[in-house]
Amino acid sequence: MDARVQMTEAVKWMWSLGDYERIAQRLMPYAEQLAELLGIVPGMRVLDVAAGNGNFAIAAARRGAIVTASDLTPHMVELGVARSAADGLDIAWCEADAEQLPFDADQFDLVASLFGAMFAPRPERVASELFRVAKPGGLVAMANYAEAGFLGEFSRLLYRYGPASPSRYESPFLWGDAEVVHRRFAGLAARVNVEPRTLSFEFGSAEDALETWEATNGPLIAIVSMSTPETVAALRREASQLIMSIGTTVERGIRLDSRYAQVVAHKPGPRT
Repeated sequence: MDARVQMTEAVKWMWSLGDYERIAQRLMPYAEQLAELLGIVPGMRVLDVAAGNGNFAIAAARRGAIVTASDLTPHMVELGVARSAADGLDIAWCEADAEQLPFDADQFDLVASLFGAMFAPRPERVASELFRVAKPGGLVAMANYAEAGFLGEFSRLLYRYGPASPSRYESPFLWGDAEVVHRRFAGLAARVNVEPRTLSFEFGSAEDALETWEATNGPLIAIVSMSTPETVAALRREASQLIMSIGTTVERGIRLDSRYAQVVAHKPGPRT
């Protein structure tokens, strides 16, 4: 098995761990915000890339769009199929790699990814694929975590405790940097707008926050499964300290803020 295939299988395994639906519920408002901003209307053909269990796909389908949702991880696709059916929404689901989408060129009015495609290891391929499958004059939209705030700090903490990764791969959180997005979309987009935003998660306490991440975060769960009890204890101490130091006290507990980039780009074509 070559290194690329091995890495892909590891990613599928990692993102199948934990109760992802709990964290997806907290991210749903941001999917609704993006769908509203993009002006999705009935009949629009929409592709949700690295869809997780379908937050953006569902937000688009509720607005009458013809939606296809894809994810690299079979477990996410299973969750998305079940969720779509429970909501009575006709969404076409498939397994797909954001770096090699199984769709013809110029197919979709809108191609979007909410905190998903940013994690693919080769960003230049992701950018190329998102624009390839969008129709001329269509939209490419993303919401990408940035390095500032809790999630960026938490990712750096996990990186220190996790297995060594190939140094040639850039941090996925660079997708949250406007300058980086403009560089990656250069030659692909007629115009690009990147707006810095903040997402917030509230918890009853720091302990509640840590328990949530331990139950839902695939990378954390994977690291814990491969580590000694002493290493896990040290990781938990540092994670708790991070939550306490970066969190904001609110009336009902603690709030963790993270910066992200809202990206809306137009593919060259007659409708630009």
